[in-house]
Amino acid sequence: MAAIRSKDTKPEVYFRKLLFAQGYRYSLNSGRVPGHPDIYLRKYNTAIFIHGCFWHRHEGCRYTYMPKSRIEFWQKKFDTNVRRDYVVRNELQESGIKCLIAWECTVKKMKRNQEERERYLKIVEEFLKRDGTFLEI
Repeated sequence: MAAIRSKDTKPEVYFRKLLFAQGYRYSLNSGRVPGHPDIYLRKYNTAIFIHGCFWHRHEGCRYTYMPKSRIEFWQKKFDTNVRRDYVVRNELQESGIKCLIAWECTVKKMKRNQEERERYLKIVEEFLKRDGTFLEI
């Protein structure tokens, strides 16, 4: 578990590179924005979080599993993460900041398949241009 990082994970770095290649400029782990998002697009007033399916409990995902040992510890940890995500999302909404959550499994699909990558990038682009407040991909 010591090798698990909170910043600059592989899915996060990949997603950032895609955004940069599309011409988007951003700041990383901005302390001025509630929840310290992985990516903050100031021009679009949008916070982007790259959530790991295991840690943030992506429902129905094959990467979301319960460890066999210390179940009570893990359940408490996962519940705390999910609760914090909900609070941060509400804080962003109250602040008028749009929130985009990209799940780890989606980023992995984007890595494997160019059509998926283009489809999701189009979804992100449309979200940034419209007035929506929350999107999960």
